[in-house]
Amino acid sequence: MGDPAAVFLAYDIRGLVPEQLDTELARRIGGAFARLVRRSEPDTGRIVLGRDMRDSGVELAGAFADGITTEGLDVVDLGLVSTDMIYFASGHLDAPGAVFTASHNPAGYNGIKLCLSAARPVGADSGLAEMQADLSAPPQAGGGATGTTTTLDLLDAFAGHVRSFVDTTALAPLRVVADTANGMGGLVVPAVFDGLPLDLEVMYADLDGTFPNHPADPLQPDNLAALQERVLATGADIGLAFDGDADRVFLVDEGARPVSGSLTTALVASTVLSHQPGATVIHNLICSRSVPEAIAEHGGRAVRSRVGHSYIKELMATEGAAFAGEHSGHYYFADNYRADSGLIAALLVLEALSAFDGTLSELLAPFDRYAASGEINFSVDDPAAVVEQVSLAYAATGSQDTLDGLTVDMGAWWFNLRPSNTEPLLRLNLEAATATDCAARLAEVSAIIAQ
Repeated sequence: MGDPAAVFLAYDIRGLVPEQLDTELARRIGGAFARLVRRSEPDTGRIVLGRDMRDSGVELAGAFADGITTEGLDVVDLGLVSTDMIYFASGHLDAPGAVFTASHNPAGYNGIKLCLSAARPVGADSGLAEMQADLSAPPQAGGGATGTTTTLDLLDAFAGHVRSFVDTTALAPLRVVADTANGMGGLVVPAVFDGLPLDLEVMYADLDGTFPNHPADPLQPDNLAALQERVLATGADIGLAFDGDADRVFLVDEGARPVSGSLTTALVASTVLSHQPGATVIHNLICSRSVPEAIAEHGGRAVRSRVGHSYIKELMATEGAAFAGEHSGHYYFADNYRADSGLIAALLVLEALSAFDGTLSELLAPFDRYAASGEINFSVDDPAAVVEQVSLAYAATGSQDTLDGLTVDMGAWWFNLRPSNTEPLLRLNLEAATATDCAARLAEVSAIIAQ
């Protein structure tokens, strides 16, 4: 069997196939999830299941489904889906959901994202740890009854749901280039854009879990190069870069300049607030200071959150938030069952751009106020000791908090240093007033980390 300790992470399950995640472990995880569902939702009789285009997904999802049906619950198999499509299905059908995907990870990986009915999150503190401890429990199907598996196609319903977030008649005939990186965007992007007054070109639309053109990780600048070239070559108004499971989107402006997740969050937040004045908007603590500033300027209430979808969804529920955004390209909407969707965010950006007399870069300019380092990764032997070392170095000069890792506020500049939830790394994000100051402060903090 695979290695549960290696694959159970902070807010999903993910690992190398078959070394860490194999069919036997997938079957046990399916059983553990069914038992969690039975305890959490005793009246629920079915679980919706999907997978991305990775070759290992067919076998792993099949084993997972066996684990569920052995427990006496039914499986509704949606086949190939994006992650935001499984969240839609969970809300639309009021059923727990699971999707086999490793998102942006290389081809050798696979994983599982889970939710309870209405897309309620399942993370380390909300079911994953409980499931890991329960992997060896015997099946608990009442009377030996075995569940059934049926198939269902929800692509059209999902596409209609995404389009409902904008006034499609107000969209201008913008030229849009979307790089789906051979991931699930190749399925869902054309479906959502079908019939819209937009000139869409999709790059690398073939579903191929080996990622033959480039990795499906738009956070890495090299993976945007083909999209940038195409935007310039075609004179496109905007470029959209999706990750492997198509729940994240990153923007490229008309000049082929990448747009940060923070700037996109600020823009989408302002658009949401124009529809819902005074609404609460959540941003994770890595986002630029421009995000809470923009929320306040547009009449909203800003709430700061730790990183990660399971934490953000819970906070959205408790705070009654209309929208939440993360620096990493995740955008969450209350009317999307508080789940994230890059496609909804992309349409809201296109709606805002359609109503604006100018380019995307001009539309974003009011939110582009600070210089950011981007995410810098450090491989260290003892992450906790390094974080403590950095904390001591700034204890006398800046304010600190530990909401998620270590955040140090030095007034004119700030940074966050936190362990990765998915990789054995420390991640540093730093922001300052100017590029020169940002570079100098980055060198300063990096030197302390390296000591």
